[in-house]
Amino acid sequence: MSERYSAVYILSNFTRTVLYVGVTSNLPQRVYQHKMSMASGFCTRYNVKDLVYYEMHEEMYAAITREKQLKRWRRSWKEKLITQKNPQWLDLYPLIVG
Repeated sequence: MSERYSAVYILSNFTRTVLYVGVTSNLPQRVYQHKMSMASGFCTRYNVKDLVYYEMHEEMYAAITREKQLKRWRRSWKEKLITQKNPQWLDLYPLIVG
């Protein structure tokens, strides 16, 4: 992945009952941190470690704006967004690390 980008991402737990929306300037590193439970908080508490959706943005401002938009969405809208690009809700982490 290119080093000059920003990403909005959605993580889920194994049973797909919890969704977490975030933004980062280094998607592989950030998802790795979630997978290794390197920070305490929501994701660690609910075991949210699988990358089920992401989108790239050229500017961080655009990514942050999109993150805020997605956080306001209903869960059903997020589920539809995920399913459109990842119908089986697979963990996409292997695809972004090579």
